[in-house]
Amino acid sequence: MSKSQRIVLLFLALSILSISAMAQSSNYSVNISANKFLGSYLVNQSGFALYYYSSDGSAGGASACYGDCASTWKPFYAEKITLPDSLNSPDFATMTRTDGSKQTTYKGWPLYLYSRDQAAGDVFGNGKEKNLWHVVNPMDQSQLF
Repeated sequence: MSKSQRIVLLFLALSILSISAMAQSSNYSVNISANKFLGSYLVNQSGFALYYYSSDGSAGGASACYGDCASTWKPFYAEKITLPDSLNSPDFATMTRTDGSKQTTYKGWPLYLYSRDQAAGDVFGNGKEKNLWHVVNPMDQSQLF
């Protein structure tokens, strides 16, 4: 590997680390992180990926994930939503689940954390369960519709 290739590789690695560190060190309850394969995606205040469940689309904006599903896919809730300038406050809301608990939504879709993601930057839930679970890419306007 040439010296210029190593420099480019080092720069790329540092860029990826700085994006993850930025997401983790912010005071935002929801932020944006990036993955070289998935692109941009929403994360919580600790840098953990936020997911949506395709089956919620048939639930008319309500959650279709309860019981064992909610044990694996933890409903995400932030009492106060603080966002970077790149995200829009009107896109986020709070819904009340049928069990009485609260859940944060993005563009009407309930948000979840995947219990098997163990560290900030993990995206192990993307594509799980017959491709019904996905990270939320705020840059892809067609993703949720």
